[in-house]
This record gives sequence, C-alpha cells and structure tokens, in this order.
Amino acid sequence: MSVELNHTIIHARDNRESAEFFADLLGLEITSEWGPFIAVELSNNVTLDFAAIPADKITPQHYAFLVSEDEFTAAYEKIKARGIEHWADPHQKQPGEINTHDGGRGVYFLDPSAHAMELITVPYGGQP
Repeated sequence: MSVELNHTIIHARDNRESAEFFADLLGLEITSEWGPFIAVELSNNVTLDFAAIPADKITPQHYAFLVSEDEFTAAYEKIKARGIEHWADPHQKQPGEINTHDGGRGVYFLDPSAHAMELITVPYGGQP
C-alpha cells in the first residue's frame, strides 16, 4: 500500500468559523462533524479537521494549497472583496500583492486563527 495523507488537524479559536472561512473561500463544503472536529474535504480526499482549542495554545502553522487558475482567481477576488490582508511573500513584505513564479501565481493570507495560508497555481520549481 502506498502512503497517503488522510487528514490533518488544524487548531482554531473557533472551529466552525475557521472551517467556514476556508470552505467558503475555496468553494468547498464542510463534509462532516465528529466530536470536536469540523472537517473540510479537499479534492484528493484529504480532510482538514478544524478543532477548537484555547487561543493561547495555538501555534501558527503554514498550509499551502495547489489550486487551479480559475480557483485562484475566484478565491483572490473574495480575498480582495472582503478586505482580507494578503501578501505576495511569506515574510509579509509585499502587502496587497500576489507573486508569480514558475509560470503560476501565489498569495499568502491569515485565517481567523492566524495560520499562514498560501494558494499557488503551480508548485515551486514548476510542473512535474
């Protein structure tokens, strides 16, 4: 059997707020709720399981998502329309911009729990 990522837990101050923020931004749906988890399933069957924990226990993480050009455009329009602060770079030195790399586009922004989210249309280093 090959090894596949099945799910990951994302700590959130408010698991519903974070799950809905992410699902709405990318046109996804909440697929299940179980115990403290609210899951959003990605197209490759990996779920992001948002779990509420105290804010002082959250360590910000980085999550990067490979999306199509159309998905990027739609999400970026929502980011701009909602006034979500965003950057072209992970060090937040280029506010209000996107980056271009390897023939694709990318953007960084924070989710409601201050996790660094990244959308890219082409993997760094180019398409395989």
